[in-house]
Amino acid sequence: MAVVAAENFWGSIAAQVGGDRVQVTNIIDNPNADPHDYEPTSEDARSMASATFVIVNGIGYDPWADRLVAANPVPGRDVLDVGKLVDVPVGGNPHQWYAPQSVQRVIDAITAEYKKLDAKDASYFDRQRSSFETKGIAQYEGLISVIKRKYAGTPVGASESIFALMAPALGLDLLTPPSFLIAISEGTEPTPGDKATIDHQIQSHQIEVYVYNRQNATPDIQRQIEEARSAGIPVATITETLVPAGASFQAWQVRELRGLAAALARATGR
Repeated sequence: MAVVAAENFWGSIAAQVGGDRVQVTNIIDNPNADPHDYEPTSEDARSMASATFVIVNGIGYDPWADRLVAANPVPGRDVLDVGKLVDVPVGGNPHQWYAPQSVQRVIDAITAEYKKLDAKDASYFDRQRSSFETKGIAQYEGLISVIKRKYAGTPVGASESIFALMAPALGLDLLTPPSFLIAISEGTEPTPGDKATIDHQIQSHQIEVYVYNRQNATPDIQRQIEEARSAGIPVATITETLVPAGASFQAWQVRELRGLAAALARATGR
């Protein structure tokens, strides 16, 4: 079964649930590529035209993927739009791969789609999902539980809205103004008021840890990182897409969660 994922974080899950019954092609698989502004190639178009199943993020994150699907119609091809699956419209937070509940819903939806398209292997796909859930992402889910248990209520800051979905799942109190998080994510200029608020949060130690996306460190973010480090506030990093290239979804997330746990431990002494 030929599967195309617009982004490699969903493609990694699709490949692991599908096992040797699927061939997954990821369009965004370069850590240096910007999924927002990606320009598809002719090779991407050929991959899309030959796909049986396509996974797009939606929520306005990858409109180029929708255009690619429309430009390459294939009878019988199914498309999973993650935004529609989790009922988040355009304008909502598109970074659903940082929301553990959304990740589980995508796992379920991918499994169901595989069973629909390849009914004779339904039991195989059920076993693959079970293995992925009990072994593949067990450490990822375990770290989420540990961080929530140890650090619930800890005030933190962040550079953009990528972390706005993971923070509540971890029980952390994200104090950064939502309008600032959205501005950085969308590449617009934050307001002077938001910048001043964050400066005060850092200088007065209202936050214990600062979390930033190192794939999008704007001058404002670089300045905040320097301020945090000067103030003795631990800094943790995350990325928007899989790092390094070729990493599995869970290896990537586990590495980030471990880094965050270490920063929280330094900050709180717990």
